[in-house]
Amino acid sequence: MLPSAVHDHEDLMQRIARDLIDSYDEELELEIEDRNVDEAGAPVGVDKAARQAYFKELFRLQGELVKLQDWVQHSKQKVVILFEGRDAAGKGGVIKRITQRLNPRVARVAALPAPNDRERTQWYFQRYVAHLPAAGEMVLFDRSWYNRAGVERVMGFCSDAEYEEFFRSAPEFERMLVRSGITLIKYWFSITDEEQHMRFLGRIHDPLKQWKLSPMDLESRRRWEEYTKAKEIMLERTHIAEAPWWVVQAVDKKKARLNCITHLLGQLPYQEVPHAPVVLPPRVRNADYLRQPVPTTMYVPELY
Repeated sequence: MLPSAVHDHEDLMQRIARDLIDSYDEELELEIEDRNVDEAGAPVGVDKAARQAYFKELFRLQGELVKLQDWVQHSKQKVVILFEGRDAAGKGGVIKRITQRLNPRVARVAALPAPNDRERTQWYFQRYVAHLPAAGEMVLFDRSWYNRAGVERVMGFCSDAEYEEFFRSAPEFERMLVRSGITLIKYWFSITDEEQHMRFLGRIHDPLKQWKLSPMDLESRRRWEEYTKAKEIMLERTHIAEAPWWVVQAVDKKKARLNCITHLLGQLPYQEVPHAPVVLPPRVRNADYLRQPVPTTMYVPELY
C-alpha cells in the first residue's frame, strides 16, 4: 500500500472512531441531564470510577439489547413492556437507555396523553390496543392501562364501578394478549418519599426540566399516601401468573437502569442472529454527472 493510501486509510479510521465517540456522547448528555442536585439545586459530586463502570456495563447491555432486537425481528416475536411508577421514578430514563441503540421501527415507545372526549366513551382498553405490536416488534408503554388503577383512582377521574370493572377486566385482557402470542412484561419503579421529594426539587431548580412538572405531578406529591394504597391494591389484584409484576428498586437511577435491562434480557430466550458480512459497494461514477453548486444563501450559518 502506497504511503498516501496508508495515510488516507488511517485518516478514515480516525474519522470513524470520532463518529463512534460522538454517538456515545449522547449517553453522556443524558447523564448530565440526569445529574443529582441537592435541596438548593446545586450539582452533587459524582464518583468517577463508579460512573465509568456504569457506562461500561450499560454499553455492554445495550449490545445485548441489539441482539434481542434482531431476535425479535427475525423470529417474529411480539413483546409488550409496561413501565409504571410514581412521577419522577425513572421510567423515562430506563426507556431512553433501552431504545437508544435500537431501530425505532422494531422497538417503539407508546406514551399516550390523557384520553379525549371520544376516547372516554370507548371501551377502556381500546386506545391501548391500537398500539400493540405486530410480529417482529417490541412496544414499550410509558404508563399504560394501569392509569385507571393509579392516577384515575386517586384523582377521582373514574367511578367506583369503573374502577372495579378494571380489576375484573385487566387480568382477562392480559391473559388474552398472552394467549394471542404476546409476551407481556410489567415493571413497577419504586422510590421513597424522600427521593421523589429530592427529584421534584431538582426539576424545580433546573430550567431544562421544569416542563416535566405538571399540576397533576404536584398534586400527586400531596397525595403520596393515597397513591401508595392504590399501588398496593393494583399489585395485589393484577399480579397474575401469565403477566406478573416486577418491582424495580429505583432510588439509585443508574442501578435501576442496569438491573431492569438485565432482568428484561433474562425474560426472553433470545439468541444472536447470524448476519452475512456487510460489504460497502463502490459508488457508481458517471462521466456525464455534474454536481450543481448550492446557493450560499441556503446554508445554515456556521456559528460554531
